[in-house]
Amino acid sequence: MTTRASRQRAAVEAVFDGLEGFHSAQDVHARLRAGGDPIGLSTVYRAVQALSQEGALDALRTASGETLYRRCSTQHHHHLVCRNCGRTVEVAGPAVERWADRVAADHGFADVNHTLEIIGTCTTCAAA
Repeated sequence: MTTRASRQRAAVEAVFDGLEGFHSAQDVHARLRAGGDPIGLSTVYRAVQALSQEGALDALRTASGETLYRRCSTQHHHHLVCRNCGRTVEVAGPAVERWADRVAADHGFADVNHTLEIIGTCTTCAAA
């Protein structure tokens, strides 16, 4: 990786360090550009995809197909996501972990990974 790419990746990481919730690569790009960084959108896309693959960012695919990213805990977890406002809560799922391990073993799979997103309506949106 070149010095320039490292600087750009660090800039993308710094934006996520200051954000709460999930954000698109376009949003990160706009924030960087507004701050005077001439970074290109394709560079931001490559950085967020790499960070997601490395586990530094969580990725969430919306109903419209857009991928959103955020920093979150490094421990394995799942998400409860409000379909209206996008509020996201990290949740542990020990029963899901046991089920995934059992299903994988039953089918002769090892070293498996999984993701689980539960989509619903939060209490604030349900009351509105």
